[in-house]
Amino acid sequence: MRAMLATFARTARLMVGLPDYDAYLRHMAAHHPDRPVMDRTQFFRNRQEARYGGKNGGRCC
Repeated sequence: MRAMLATFARTARLMVGLPDYDAYLRHMAAHHPDRPVMDRTQFFRNRQEARYGGKNGGRCC
């Protein structure tokens, strides 16, 4: 039951555009253990800029 709720929560966050920080941490540990890991705030900002564009070239709507 707990796993099903976690899956539902993860799916709901992805549906509204919130990236999965825990999946990022698992990926970094498995594939890039030598690289520094972003904290939650850095990760969120990075994903926001990747999705909507940075200060230059971003979309208004």
